[in-house]
Amino acid sequence: MDAVASAASNSSRHGAKKVLIVDDTEDVRLVIAESLSLYGFNALTAGDGRSGIEIAKQEQPDLIICDINMPQLDGYATLTALRQEDSTATIPFIFLSGAADKLNMRRGMELGADDYLTKPFTHAELMAAVNARLEKQADLQRQSDKKLNELRGNITLALPHELRTPLNGIMGLASLMMDDYAIMPPAEVLESARYIHESALRLHRLIENFLIFSQIELMASESKQIEISPSLAPVAVEQSVPEWARAIAKRHKRDADLVLDVQPAKVLIPTENLQKIVEELVDNAFKFSEQGKAVSVSAKIANNAFQFTVTDKGRGMTAEQISNIAPHIQFERKTYEQQGAGLGLVIAKRLTELLGGQFSATSKPGVETIVRATFPVPGH
Repeated sequence: MDAVASAASNSSRHGAKKVLIVDDTEDVRLVIAESLSLYGFNALTAGDGRSGIEIAKQEQPDLIICDINMPQLDGYATLTALRQEDSTATIPFIFLSGAADKLNMRRGMELGADDYLTKPFTHAELMAAVNARLEKQADLQRQSDKKLNELRGNITLALPHELRTPLNGIMGLASLMMDDYAIMPPAEVLESARYIHESALRLHRLIENFLIFSQIELMASESKQIEISPSLAPVAVEQSVPEWARAIAKRHKRDADLVLDVQPAKVLIPTENLQKIVEELVDNAFKFSEQGKAVSVSAKIANNAFQFTVTDKGRGMTAEQISNIAPHIQFERKTYEQQGAGLGLVIAKRLTELLGGQFSATSKPGVETIVRATFPVPGH
C-alpha cells in the first residue's frame, strides 16, 4: 500500500487517534493497521523511514510504531530525525524488533524511545503497548495543561496588579501635584514625591526582573554557564552582604527584624550576580513573613563551599510547592495579598545554578522556611 495514499485515506476519520506504522514489510504493516482499525484507531502506514518522517510531520500522529531493521534509514536514524524536529519531538514512539537483546533495547531507550515490542507479538501485547503509551501521553498532557492553567491564572492575577498599582499611584499623585501645586504645603509635596519615587522603583524592579529572567532563560536553554573571569575581583562578603540585606529590610520597613550572621569571606562571584541572589532571597523572606518575625541572613565558608542562607518564620511552602518553583508562580495568591510577579525566587535559583552552585529550599508550613545558595570555593 502506498504510504502517502494510505495516510490521506486514513486521515479522513476525524476524532480517532492516529497511529503511524513504519515498517518495510508490507504484511507487518497491514496486520498492525488492521488490528488498530478494529479498535477505532486511525492507522497510517509508511514503508520506510524517510516517508515515515514526512508523514509524521504532515499528519502529526498521536503515536509512532517503527521497525528497527529497515534499509537506507533504520529505526534508530528515523527516531533521531523525529526527535530533532520540534513538531515531532514529543510524539510517543514504540520500536519493533525481531531481536530481543538488551543492547538494542538500551540503545533505543537512550535515543528517546518510549517502549519496545519484540516480534512476533500478540494482538493483546500490541494493544496493551499502544494504550499504555497513549494513556501516559494523555496524563502528561493533563499535567501540562494544569500547569499552564496555573501559570495563566498567576499571570492574570499578578501582572495587571503589579503594573497598574504603581502606575496608578504615579499618575494619580502627579496629576494632583500639577492641579494643586500652588496651594500644596511643602510637606505634602515631599510625601507625594516619595510615594511616586517608591512606585517608580517598584515598576523598575519588575521590568528589571523580566529582563534578567529572559537573559537567564536564554543562557539555560543553550546550556551555558556564567563564566568567571580570571581577573574578577573577589567580593568581600562581610562588607557587601549586610549592606544589601539592610537595604531590603529598610524597603520593607522592618530593619529590626533583620538578623545578620555574616562571617569574613572572599568569593569569586560577579558582584551584580551575588547581589541579585542576596536581594531576591532576602526580599522573598520579608515578603512572605509578618512584621515582628525575624528574617535571619547567614553567609559563611563551610564544607569547602560558600553558603548563603536566609531563614524566615513566615507561612512557608509545602514540598510540592518547593518542587514547583517557577516563573510567575505565586502560591495561594488568591488567599494572600502580596506584591511581586513571582520571578524573584526563580531568578535566584537559576542564577545560582548558572554560576555552578546549588540551590535548596526546605520548609515547614506555618513554622519556618530555609533557602540556601551554595557555591564551590576554589582552593578549599
